[in-house]
Amino acid sequence: MGLRIGALVVDCHDPGPLARFWAEALDWVISQDTDPEWVVEPPEGSREDCVVADLLFIKVPEPKASKNRLHLDLRPGDRDAEVARLEGLGARRVDVGQGEDRPWVVMADPEGNEFCVQDAHSPQVRAAWLRRYEAYQPAGT
Repeated sequence: MGLRIGALVVDCHDPGPLARFWAEALDWVISQDTDPEWVVEPPEGSREDCVVADLLFIKVPEPKASKNRLHLDLRPGDRDAEVARLEGLGARRVDVGQGEDRPWVVMADPEGNEFCVQDAHSPQVRAAWLRRYEAYQPAGT
């Protein structure tokens, strides 16, 4: 049996609102909603289910102190539309020293955890990825 990442853990002040933000942002579900730990995961039966690591939000007493050492990179079909949607959910653009004219936008979730919204893949890369994604069949089916 191989090793896999079960969850990416996010320390936070208030796990409920943060879990709800990420569930809405990713179109995932909240599978545990009791302090001090909330879990957000891909919907059951989706291609991401049991493949992509869950997000585990853990309540901690200390505030976020500096730039994240680990962050999520999101790759939507339309970066600018996604940035606007995420801003509507409570995210904001931030400057972490990335400079100008980058193909990504650095954002922060409602508790200040940075993440990036990338440009869409080129049509050729997206087509190759989509072929692999659509061909995926869970083991045992």
